[in-house]
Parts: sequence; C-alpha cells; structure tokens
Amino acid sequence: MGNQIITDGNYRYIETGEGTPLIILHGLMGGLSNFQGVTSYFPEKGYKVLVPELPIYGMPLLKTNVKSFAKYLERFIEFKKLNDVILLGNSLGGHIGLLHTKLYPDMVKALVITGSSGLYESAMGDGYPKRGDYEFIKKKAEDVFYDPKVATKEIVDEVFATVNDRMKLVKTLSIAKSAIRHNMAKDLPKMETPTCIIWGKNDSVTPPNVAEEFHELLPDSDLFWIDKCGHAPMMEHPEDFNTILYDWLQKRNF
Repeated sequence: MGNQIITDGNYRYIETGEGTPLIILHGLMGGLSNFQGVTSYFPEKGYKVLVPELPIYGMPLLKTNVKSFAKYLERFIEFKKLNDVILLGNSLGGHIGLLHTKLYPDMVKALVITGSSGLYESAMGDGYPKRGDYEFIKKKAEDVFYDPKVATKEIVDEVFATVNDRMKLVKTLSIAKSAIRHNMAKDLPKMETPTCIIWGKNDSVTPPNVAEEFHELLPDSDLFWIDKCGHAPMMEHPEDFNTILYDWLQKRNF
C-alpha cells in the first residue's frame, strides 16, 4: 500500500488528500489495500480520503457486531472533527455505513455501497470456513471474484491465517451472524440520504437481486452495474468503479 498507516489515539487509518471527506469502510476479510484504486484516484479530484482500520478482531466478543462498528465509526468521525462525510463501504463495510447513516443521518452527506450486506448474505454459508484446508480457503477466496486470479496468494494466505486463529474465527462468525440478524429492510425506506449503489453483475456473495432490492427500498438511490465483476468491484475493476463514482458525485454536486 502506497499510503502510510497513521496510528493516532485509538485509531489506525490511512489519510490522503484535502477536501470533501470520503471515508472508506472495508469488509470482513478485506484489508485497507483493497481500496488502493480509490485512495490513489480521489485525492487528485478534491477529496480527503480516509480509510480507518475497523477493529474487527479488537472488540470484546459481546461487542463484535455491526452496531458496535457503526458507533466506532461515529467516534472516529468526531475524533477527526469531520462533518458532511461521504461513506463508501464494501460488503460488511457497506452494512456498517448503512447502519451508521441510519443512526447519525446528520453526519453523512452521501453513501456509496458495493456488495453490501444488510439485506442478504450467502456469507459464511456451506460450512465455511474450514480450518486447516488451504485449497478449500483458496477456492472460497476465488469465488468472491469473477476472475479467480484477483485472489492472489497474499489474499488467500491472509484469509487462511484468520480462519486458523481460533479467536479470530470465533469473532468472524460472530460478525457474520450479527450481519444476518441485523437485516435493514424495514429501515431503508426511511433513509433519505443520497445513495450510490455500484454492484458486480456476477457477485455470488450478494447476488444482483440484492442490489435491486437496495435500489427499490432506498428512497434516493442510483444503481450502477459493472460487468464481469464479483463481490469487490473496486478491486476487480478499479477504473470503472472510480469513473462511475466520480461521475455520480459530480452529478450530485458532492
């Protein structure tokens, strides 16, 4: 990752650029580097990009849930003295962004979700994750993408290490269950925040009909598709992702 991780108080994060704050929220198995395309593109366009490291494995087990992370995000925004932020979340990060926006609507100017949980997950289904079975983990990691080659050895090794760490595995499953329990279908129609939905047409974790449901339920949303793309569009097609997002932000005067 080109950008230095800053440790400040209780927070670890990347910060680059000046201007409108764009906060990026990574997913459960996603590191900060997943958004390299976004963090290198938007600072030149007049945005301050911040990527906080969510304490996925640092919270007590009882607080390892979506709501705790939404509150953690609120504290981070306060700590950085930001207002009118744009939140961009992938997978679990999208869910955290949605819940944060519901709880603290005055803080958020716009929301961007991609492969977001909150309505449906096949996440962690079918016996996942099997500890110790590297080939199984490799196949699981490849299934996240349309092009399996995006699941580099580095990505597979990281997931493998996580599921073979007993405490991390317990917390991973705890968050996954919390995401499934915390269904937002009833909340979305009351959320007026402008929302950009960018989805991979070939997403097998949160399939395309999930994006359509988000679009239907959110009162002020626009839906964009990226073809030949799985669960992490900003990794698989960073240029398309950035173009769609930048055009939307311009159109909406954000």
